[in-house]
Amino acid sequence: MSTPEVRRTITDPAALDALAHPVRLDLLSFLMSHGSATASECARAVDDSPSNSSYHLRVLAKHGLVEPTSSEDGRERPWRATITGLSLDAEATDPAVIASATAMVEASLLLDYQLAREHVRRRDRIEGPWRNVDAHAQYGLRVTPDELRSIVERVDAVIRPFIAATRDDAPDDAAAASISLVAFPRPTFAEATR
Repeated sequence: MSTPEVRRTITDPAALDALAHPVRLDLLSFLMSHGSATASECARAVDDSPSNSSYHLRVLAKHGLVEPTSSEDGRERPWRATITGLSLDAEATDPAVIASATAMVEASLLLDYQLAREHVRRRDRIEGPWRNVDAHAQYGLRVTPDELRSIVERVDAVIRPFIAATRDDAPDDAAAASISLVAFPRPTFAEATR
């Protein structure tokens, strides 16, 4: 059994601008994979201060990406993600949307590679079965646009059942993990051989 997916296509330039910040992206990712958490818990997870995390959570809430939720004791103020994933409008023509989406993707890529570098630096301190399951793979492909789109869609289909925000059947020894996929054409390679 799994939780229903709530994937939102972000088209508002202001929401995209809000997501063009690495702390906000990391907070949203944490809440999507962890579930409800207080600003202090979020801060510990993303290596930030509680007051700064609280500010960034309020910015995300302004755009409907997170919301405060009730706590068991009524004293804590937990937050939860309102989405399980997001997409961008690939057909956008509005220059403001394109510029904001570009900034958001750039921030997301920077965060992904920052987190990967941090992992590599501390990899030797990981013990047990998690030590040797990381991967870094880069492939130079020769494909058509339809083939590249198909590859990305097939990889997405393999990964989607394991997304933390929607997975209710995770084994007891499951833990948070990150997979990033970057796929893009390399026109300069073709130009270099002309």
